[in-house]
Amino acid sequence: MIRLLLVDDQVIIRQGLKNLLESKPDLQVVGDAENGQLAIEALQRLYGTPSQPDVVLMDVRMPVMDGVAATRLICQGFPEINILVLTTFDDDEYVSQAMRYGAKGYLLKHTPLEDLAIAIRAVHQGYTHMGPGLFEKALNAPEISEPVHSAIPSELAELSPREKEVLRLIAMGLSNREIAHTLYISERTVRNHVTSILSQLHLRDRTQAALLASTFLPQLEI
Repeated sequence: MIRLLLVDDQVIIRQGLKNLLESKPDLQVVGDAENGQLAIEALQRLYGTPSQPDVVLMDVRMPVMDGVAATRLICQGFPEINILVLTTFDDDEYVSQAMRYGAKGYLLKHTPLEDLAIAIRAVHQGYTHMGPGLFEKALNAPEISEPVHSAIPSELAELSPREKEVLRLIAMGLSNREIAHTLYISERTVRNHVTSILSQLHLRDRTQAALLASTFLPQLEI
């Protein structure tokens, strides 16, 4: 059984894909998400459980965190989970970037079910799969000179300069003691900042904070 996570900002597309894919006896949809950030949270929740996804079907253009940023973070944090991008011809440069970040496949959203199922099985085995004519389009897509940015959550923009500094150091993997040493503040103050950051951003733990920070902090002034 191949377990799937569907990521698309349109609920009707997610529901339609679920109904189609689960008509195949070897495919099971174990979760869905409406943007990249929620997809990462779903993977953290499902990781190590019997419902851990094998393949993520990833849309590209989504609010909060787009599919390119999510692909980069998932390939870094969950390298054993493969990503198949579902997109339109308008997304060529974004998909080219997603492939560079580690996505294994690239299909159009209107791909027939049989072809989509074949692609999922190939990606699950670790093979790269592209729909007809898409390999050439990906090769010819222009390089994106700057990273594709997602809209910055308002809660993140509202963090204080000190909280943003602490969040940046969390993303670098520093402990509370190391952060305190770096910023010349007490560990207690660091713990208070961490608690405030997690509360304001509605995050569960430091791992989620680090993932969010690695995507958005380069866009923020500290």
